[in-house]
Amino acid sequence: MQKYVFLRVISIFSTIYFFFFLLFENFHVFLQSYLLKIMGKTFLSYSVTVIFLLLYTSCKMTVSLSGGTVDPRAKTAYVGHFINNSSLVNPALSQEFTTALKNKVQNQTSLAIVNSSGDYNIEGEIVNYSISPVAIQGNETAAMNRLTITVRVSFTNKFDEKLNFEQSFSRYADYLSTQNFSSVESTLVSTINEALTEDIFNKAFVNW
Repeated sequence: MQKYVFLRVISIFSTIYFFFFLLFENFHVFLQSYLLKIMGKTFLSYSVTVIFLLLYTSCKMTVSLSGGTVDPRAKTAYVGHFINNSSLVNPALSQEFTTALKNKVQNQTSLAIVNSSGDYNIEGEIVNYSISPVAIQGNETAAMNRLTITVRVSFTNKFDEKLNFEQSFSRYADYLSTQNFSSVESTLVSTINEALTEDIFNKAFVNW
């Protein structure tokens, strides 16, 4: 009789254990499946969101080229001829400066230079070309002279009027007063033009 009761108890406990074992296994599989499903949906949703944001941003962002930023819709740029209206005239300055500015835009952006109104427009004039003494010595003779060039620029952006501006840019280069100006003028002008075009480019395309 006792042996029978003992076996009966063992049978009941075995049945209960087996029941809970199956219940746990099914719950574990269900939980794992549920979590994977949720994670999958979350990951998919996250991926879609990221892709959407990337696409949206790429449509709105600008394209960076050599440090400059260009609206992706922009294809062309117009650089007008900068007439020299300064009192001291260098016959070659107008063409040299205009060419230098065109080259700057062309070399540092993907924009095509056009002969009339473009998506970006840079126009203006040379308003100052002057020589002045600097570094006055005790005997009131200048050890150095300074060539200064000032240009007035008007910039328009077809796609964002807030970036339009009208501004004067001025740069200079010094040379020894003992040097003949005509012998160093070309080098000085080239140096100043490079600095001026860099300033204008940064203002127009880097928004400095």
